[in-house]
Amino acid sequence: MTDVVILGAGGLAREIFGLFEDANLDAKKWNVLGFVDDSPALHGVIQCGLPVLGGFEWFERHPDNNLRVICGTGSPTSRRALAERAAALSLQFCQAIHPSARISRWMELGPGAVVTAGCILTTQITLGAHVLVNLNSTIGHDCAIGPYCNINPGCCISGNVKMGEGVDLGTGASIIQGKQVGEWSVIGAGAVVTEDIPAHVTAVGIPCRVIKRHPAYATLSVPSGRAN
Repeated sequence: MTDVVILGAGGLAREIFGLFEDANLDAKKWNVLGFVDDSPALHGVIQCGLPVLGGFEWFERHPDNNLRVICGTGSPTSRRALAERAAALSLQFCQAIHPSARISRWMELGPGAVVTAGCILTTQITLGAHVLVNLNSTIGHDCAIGPYCNINPGCCISGNVKMGEGVDLGTGASIIQGKQVGEWSVIGAGAVVTEDIPAHVTAVGIPCRVIKRHPAYATLSVPSGRAN
C-alpha cells in the first residue's frame, strides 16, 4: 500500500479521504495517514476517524521517500499555494480517481489530479497538475484543462474546450464546443459559456457575460497556511 497525507482538513479533504476508502474496496492500495493543516486549533483533532497530524512541519519530522500527498481544497489559489509548498519540500503527489469515474485510456492526467464519483471523461483529454473534477461532471473529447482548475459538481464541458490555469468553474456550469476560458477566471454557477472568456475575470449568466475583472494571479493574496 501507498501511504498518503491529505493537505488540508476541510470538507473537500474529508471527501477525498472517502474517495480513497472507496478505491480500497476491491483491493487495498492506499493507506491514508491523516490530514496536514496549518490551523493549530485542528491539530490532534480526529476527523472521519483520521487525525489532523499537524502543520507542514510534520513532514520535516517524518521524512519518507515513499509518502505521497494530495491537495484537499477546492480553491485554485489555495491548491496552487499548497502544491508549491509541498514541492518545495520535495514531496511527491499522487492522483485520486474514484472507481465509479469513467475515464478513457487516451488521457493525460497531471500529478495531484482528482476525479470524483460519477464523472465521465471521454478521449484525448489533458488534465493539468492538481485539477479537481468534482461529482458528476463530464468532459468531452480533445479538451485541455490547465493546472489548478476547479470543476465543481455537475459541470458539462463539451469537446475541444480549452481552460487556462486556475479556472474556477461553478456548480452546474456548461461550456459549449470549442470555446476557451482564460486563466484564473471564475465562471458562475449554472452559467453557459457560449463565447470565449478572457483571463482574470468573473463571468455569469446564460449566456455567460463578464461582470468583473480582477488582478492577475501574481498580485492575488494567496493563503500559505490553512486549506479549506
